[in-house]
Amino acid sequence: MLIRAATYRLHVFDWSQKGFGAIKRYNQVYNLLKKPEHPPPLGSMKLALLSLLVAFVLQCVQARFRPWGWNHHHYRPILINPSAQPDLPSAQQASNSAASAGLNLTNIQGDVLIGMRKITETFFFFKITKIRTFKSQLGSTILPMITSTDDMLSVTTQPTTALNVAFSQRGLTALGVRDNLGDSLFANGQLSGASDLGDKTSQWVPQFSASNIDGVFLLASDSIENVNILLFQLQASLQGSISEVYRVQGQARPGDQQGHEHFGFMDGISNPAVTGFSTPHPGQTVVPPGIILLGEDGDSKQRPSWARDGSFLVFRQLQQRVPEFNSFLLNNAPSQPNMTLQQNADLLGARMMGRWKSGAPIDLAPLADDPVLAADPQRNNNFDYTHPNFDINTDQSHCPFSAHIRKTNPRADQSAISNQIIRAGIPYGPEVTSDETASGTSSSTPSLERGLAFVSYQSSISSGFAFIQQSWANNPSFHICE
Repeated sequence: MLIRAATYRLHVFDWSQKGFGAIKRYNQVYNLLKKPEHPPPLGSMKLALLSLLVAFVLQCVQARFRPWGWNHHHYRPILINPSAQPDLPSAQQASNSAASAGLNLTNIQGDVLIGMRKITETFFFFKITKIRTFKSQLGSTILPMITSTDDMLSVTTQPTTALNVAFSQRGLTALGVRDNLGDSLFANGQLSGASDLGDKTSQWVPQFSASNIDGVFLLASDSIENVNILLFQLQASLQGSISEVYRVQGQARPGDQQGHEHFGFMDGISNPAVTGFSTPHPGQTVVPPGIILLGEDGDSKQRPSWARDGSFLVFRQLQQRVPEFNSFLLNNAPSQPNMTLQQNADLLGARMMGRWKSGAPIDLAPLADDPVLAADPQRNNNFDYTHPNFDINTDQSHCPFSAHIRKTNPRADQSAISNQIIRAGIPYGPEVTSDETASGTSSSTPSLERGLAFVSYQSSISSGFAFIQQSWANNPSFHICE
């Protein structure tokens, strides 16, 4: 479990500069999340081996000793299940798939393969101030509460609040871990790769540019109250051995907007299917587990044996200026006949994103939304930008080359198996207020900031997030690059 941290102001969509700064700010954290196969003695100084216990040890410890008795299974789901997103496998389905692929789901932290499904989630970034105390409490008290992938697949096994943890290279070094994890972007820290991503470090959020983040706790539940209770207990149990650097509180949007990000678009539809975990839907990219998990089939790097089933985590905080985005769409709407101004504005947004707000892909529904298509995972991902009697190298009548989903998942445009990631982010901040809607301007009040806490998992940052951002998303010649 590792992290790499930074905060950026950059544009994830190549069209955002035209959107009056609708996309404003990122925070980035690189992590490796890992549950080691064999627990070392609690007195071990090599915390990477202590950082997460293997799940069967976890279950045995939980059965005998729960540091906080209230964090039991409470039989209420802590995950959302939008119809547009591919269903998670049942616990039995996942167990069968994992057995056939030799994958151990109890050895993988719960957030890595689940995707964008949390009801509420807090990212608590911390600095270790008392190393010996932290290591002792992490091994004896915190690690028994770590939630595995296996735990997350059934309401009957989900805890009241799920807990995962990750460490930065700085954090691992402070804890005496010297192993080479085979990822230079992680090892060298966020400052070294900022310019390659087009970032200006002078515009980073100060807490991240200071480079003093040692780790991050990820806490997810069905309510913020439950998350805060566990976080309070977590801090108390660590006996002053950490200090808070920064936190982001995410929450799924309410009502029929659950699963949609703040611009209004359904998210998380096109995560790849991982062999040994999920059954692919039509059109869904299938990747070997080693594209996401260290040490598994498909991971080409040499890793320490304890790092198996870990994954590098990239975190980016994206502030979204929703009123400005909506105004931009209205002010620049096309003039398709027999369509209202709002319908034309929605069309522009769909062509920018590559999907309608419902999640229906414009490659299959180029001029009008199709909510029925959007809600059908058997169809809503079954496209690759090719069409009979159309040349994929020139055809933009279905989906523009610059559409967000095309630039970040090119499908038939370019081979991209090794460049796949699992996205597991969550919206943060409140809904747009009536005053903001009326003025067309986002409030400057900090408590009204909203956006997306972007999270991706991959076994190689350079092949995953960094490649997608640098070679595709930020590349104006993306469609013709090799």
